[in-house]
Amino acid sequence: MDESPAPSSETGAKTAGKGRPTPKRREAEGRRRQPVTAPSNRKEAYKQARERQAAERTRAREGMLRGDDRYLQARDRGAARRFARDWVDSRRTISQYFLPVSLILLVILWTIPMFGGQTGMLLYSYAITILWPAMIVVVALSGFWVARRVKKEVAEKYPDENLRGVGFYAAMRAMQIRRLRFPPPMLLPGGKPAPPKK
Repeated sequence: MDESPAPSSETGAKTAGKGRPTPKRREAEGRRRQPVTAPSNRKEAYKQARERQAAERTRAREGMLRGDDRYLQARDRGAARRFARDWVDSRRTISQYFLPVSLILLVILWTIPMFGGQTGMLLYSYAITILWPAMIVVVALSGFWVARRVKKEVAEKYPDENLRGVGFYAAMRAMQIRRLRFPPPMLLPGGKPAPPKK
């Protein structure tokens, strides 16, 4: 009586392959390679180089607009700096109005002497001796508050991050006009995500 063991299902599962032969290394590498067209002359080489540089610049600009660390300057990189930017951008601070108000004040100071008279000179002296110094003091206090607050929150959220210069970075960003900030704000005042900048 023939008692040869029947082939087990386990053996059958092992012998069943993927249904196609494994490609040779040469064939796999050949598929991955892109066809390279060498420039036929110097003019063509310059053209290809310019196209590559233009594509790289476009990629870098898009990366900067997204806030991608790989494309940012060294002073803007890191989780602490990103947090500082988001913290400042999600709030309205007094110091962000410093530059526009300074410009308006300068225009007023230029035009007051044209009118002349005692009233004009009185307004001029008030602006120079009271309004301008008061504005600078308010902006300095606002920047000091922003720097301390951001540094404290960054220390709590990212204890392993280097905090050197983070407070000053936040205070300087808070003084900039919102539209001119770079990297562009990712958040609107109130904390909502900002629409992507084109």
